[in-house]
Amino acid sequence: MTQFSSAADVVRHLDGLGLFHMDLGLKRMHRALKALHLTRPPFVTAQVLGTNGKGSTCAILASVLRAAGYRTGLYTSPYIFRFNERMQIDGAPISDAELCAVTEEVRPLADGMADHPTEFEMVTAIAFSWFASRKCDIVVCEVGMGGELDATNVIPAPEAAVLCNIGLDHTAYLGDTAEKIAATKSGIIKAGCDAVL
Repeated sequence: MTQFSSAADVVRHLDGLGLFHMDLGLKRMHRALKALHLTRPPFVTAQVLGTNGKGSTCAILASVLRAAGYRTGLYTSPYIFRFNERMQIDGAPISDAELCAVTEEVRPLADGMADHPTEFEMVTAIAFSWFASRKCDIVVCEVGMGGELDATNVIPAPEAAVLCNIGLDHTAYLGDTAEKIAATKSGIIKAGCDAVL
């Protein structure tokens, strides 16, 4: 098994899996988190979704939580300059060394699954594993696509489900009307959480 030495190695590995496709569902993520002993992650979350504005909302919310004294994780996509920006703790992106180490932990578990996780699911599992190991109090989590069946939605009820502006996007997967898309995206709202629109 090849050892990773940089974020570029991790990205090449993930790209090389040929798994960058949409395959909505939560079964693979539930199996991956079970293998990582993260069926109930040891941090609470604030999930943020929408068509526009979710990245900015995540950054602002993470900043507020840091200022309030919480050890705050931030999971977003895509990145602007470096892949490492996708997962941060207290404003600092994951280091290459930590990214390589956590990917080495997650990879054999994922490779052992009959239905291999997609690239986004792999990155999500890597991020959740890192946040747990670094003992985050709360993770601000940007939903990838949709809501109900998005890989990030394997977590228990978030502290807050934040829904930004919703428009027509990914209509092939989420529905062809704003109402259908909103219904799918609102799948992050679970019993026991607050919802912010």
